[in-house]
Amino acid sequence: MFKNLEEKEIKFILDNNYIGHLGYIYQNKPFVIPITYFFDKDSNAIICYSADGHKMNAMRANTNVSLQVNTIQTVTQWKSVLIHGQYEQKYGSEAKSYLHKFSLGVKDAILEKEHKKASFIEEFSSKTYNGNMPSVFLIKIDDFTGKKRNT
Repeated sequence: MFKNLEEKEIKFILDNNYIGHLGYIYQNKPFVIPITYFFDKDSNAIICYSADGHKMNAMRANTNVSLQVNTIQTVTQWKSVLIHGQYEQKYGSEAKSYLHKFSLGVKDAILEKEHKKASFIEEFSSKTYNGNMPSVFLIKIDDFTGKKRNT
């Protein structure tokens, strides 16, 4: 049986995970890719970062994006959250501040979920930047929904 998740369940799932699937449009085609994220409850936004390239150019052109996060135990026991929001790139000291918050938040989520301590961002992100600052962006949440199945 499928049921809607309550808001507190949705926020719990967002807060206790750090891998989601980012949806965006590029040249009138939908793309969905895995991405590391942090749910910033204070600003009700998702914090992410990336090197410049395809997805960043696409999101700058069309700021409507989505993020899907799920927890799956079995085929009949799962929860899924879908966020719709707006891409918003950050710059300078504000970007550095959000990247710091992202790093600390993901490290905490890894410790809680996997009982493993991550000391450096490279331990949970495959991105390397050769000393260049990555592009930091938010998904400002417009709305979210969630479903669960538990039979």
